[in-house]
Amino acid sequence: MAIPGELEATVMGILWSRPEPLSVRDVHEVLSADRELAYTTVMTVLDRLAKKGLATLRLVGRAWLYHPARSRTEEVSSALIDELAKLDPRSRVDVLAALRAAFE
Repeated sequence: MAIPGELEATVMGILWSRPEPLSVRDVHEVLSADRELAYTTVMTVLDRLAKKGLATLRLVGRAWLYHPARSRTEEVSSALIDELAKLDPRSRVDVLAALRAAFE
């Protein structure tokens, strides 16, 4: 999984929060409630997310619609598995024990 930047993570959160695919305009409207961003910046972020495989896109009429490629749960699970795979077996056990303790 490519590690998204802060704005990319915010945009992914917006995509995950909606069941339907969103246009650049839709995402820009949500983001504009909290900060001032150029429409083209949002377009660039969505394009990067698609190129990284984090979002899918399809053309409907004249608008590109974006949707998460995977659910948030699938994305987090994949990231955890990737990070755990980098550790030695004993460290993996320690991390999993810490996660279990954190959520009991």
